[in-house]
Amino acid sequence: MNTLLKNFREALATGKCVYGPFMKTADPMFVEAAGLAGFDFAILDMEHGPVLLQEQQNNIRAAALRGLLPIVRVKDAEENTIGSVLDIGAMGIQVPQVKNAEQARNVVERARFYPYGMRGVCRFVRAANYTATDRKEYFESSKDLLVIIQLEGEDAIRNLNEILEVDGIDILFIGPYDLSQALGVPGEVRNEKVVEAIKNITAKAKEKGMVVGTFVDEYDSLDFWRSKGIQYLSYSVDIGIFMEGCKEIMNHINLPEKSEGQL
Repeated sequence: MNTLLKNFREALATGKCVYGPFMKTADPMFVEAAGLAGFDFAILDMEHGPVLLQEQQNNIRAAALRGLLPIVRVKDAEENTIGSVLDIGAMGIQVPQVKNAEQARNVVERARFYPYGMRGVCRFVRAANYTATDRKEYFESSKDLLVIIQLEGEDAIRNLNEILEVDGIDILFIGPYDLSQALGVPGEVRNEKVVEAIKNITAKAKEKGMVVGTFVDEYDSLDFWRSKGIQYLSYSVDIGIFMEGCKEIMNHINLPEKSEGQL
């Protein structure tokens, strides 16, 4: 198994938390910086990000170079969408808006080769080292790729039990903002309705031995959900992190100047 994937899976299996940002950048420099800063993974966003496939390939290279597990959030669950990002070397996919068990099974099938799924086969791709990897080893390794599905709406909550019965799902990711909208409190991610829904999903998933993830953009939310057993924690978004850093600098610059005699 790929070393990055092996270490990542072992961390989750032993109950550890892993941390990483969503990244919308088309510049691998920022992905490298996230790895050098010590994050465990990056969710390279193709649902709400403007990055093209060729640009994402370089982001994946940068992530692997700096010990950052590259996970791509795809825009949909279509076979070509999933296969394309895995062909360029993504070590995991994160699929939005999964609402029922049939959709979850389709995601697994499209992410893995036979006998674990029915992903389209091509060895002349980066993931197979352009045919340098032994074909049997390449096909077998698809079972190790991370399959992450996002549960965000009322349908997903209603169908949770059947979704949890689907083999091959590694992580359930709860999108708090979409969930808050579905529950009638858009943007109120710490509303009691949202909190109770996430706690319920987490409890049921843990009974099945499945890891749960969510998105946070405040330290207290990170601490809160970590204490509730959520292990896969996405902390904010690259552009948001950059914006907050810029604002912090400007707030410091604009502090009132001390007059002479003041310490």
